[in-house]
Amino acid sequence: METEYKKILSPEEKRFAERLKEELIIGGYSERTVIMYSCYVGDFMNKIQKPVNETEREDIVKYLVMKREKEGLSNTSISLVHSSLKFFFETVLKKKILDEIKLPKKEKKLPTVLTPKEVKALIKVSKAGRDKTIIEFLYSSGVRVSECAKMKIASLDLNEGIARVKSGKGKKDRIIILSKKWIHNLKKYLKRKRIQSEYVFSKKNGKPITPDTIERLVKKNALKAGIQKKVTPHSLRHSFATHLLESGESIRKIQELLGHSNLSTTQIYTFVSTEELKKVQSPLDTL
Repeated sequence: METEYKKILSPEEKRFAERLKEELIIGGYSERTVIMYSCYVGDFMNKIQKPVNETEREDIVKYLVMKREKEGLSNTSISLVHSSLKFFFETVLKKKILDEIKLPKKEKKLPTVLTPKEVKALIKVSKAGRDKTIIEFLYSSGVRVSECAKMKIASLDLNEGIARVKSGKGKKDRIIILSKKWIHNLKKYLKRKRIQSEYVFSKKNGKPITPDTIERLVKKNALKAGIQKKVTPHSLRHSFATHLLESGESIRKIQELLGHSNLSTTQIYTFVSTEELKKVQSPLDTL
């Protein structure tokens, strides 16, 4: 399969692509998942040198090898491509062609966590108003970037210091905590905000800002603060959880605040919490 080869999709294949989007939307998948799955399936249909409904196992294996060796995709990304194609073939084409294709082992990487000093520096350099309020919200509540982007003013209970995240990952509602300091800054931000919108953070037309906008502003301010780590909005979520754990908070409470279905997902922070590890006394010192 040549990577330079790109065919024109047939009307039938275009219908398949549209069906894929419809099935994902009906299945309740996130907007980001719909985009990613559609991109990977579209790329596969463009590069396979035969009608997609004539695909064989060998074609998919060659495609995955090409994505890995020529495009340098990580194991995590290859797994996402596999999931995209599996959903497409099973749901749209009714073929269980990917069952025997093994997934690569997931890379075990510890999440990037900022120190409290780095978080302070990040907040300090961020522009007062929207940027600072967004960064403070990500760190103080542990929300995902998509949840931050779509947070509505009506979902905030400023008197109680909590908010409701509606249909987060896994389509579950959950309660998050709101920092008293953030509530104080939010009130000032909303008072000065000229755009009328139901969303806390909105575009000029009143619609919610995009996760990509938040990604860019976090990276820009991390660079400005001189932080050497690769900082993303998710780094602030990781930092929120790790710092709570280091302060002695219950891991089960942290699990609920993060919206993790399984405690095992939250337990990764027990490996990240260096402050707790530093408290352990070496047996040599007790001799």
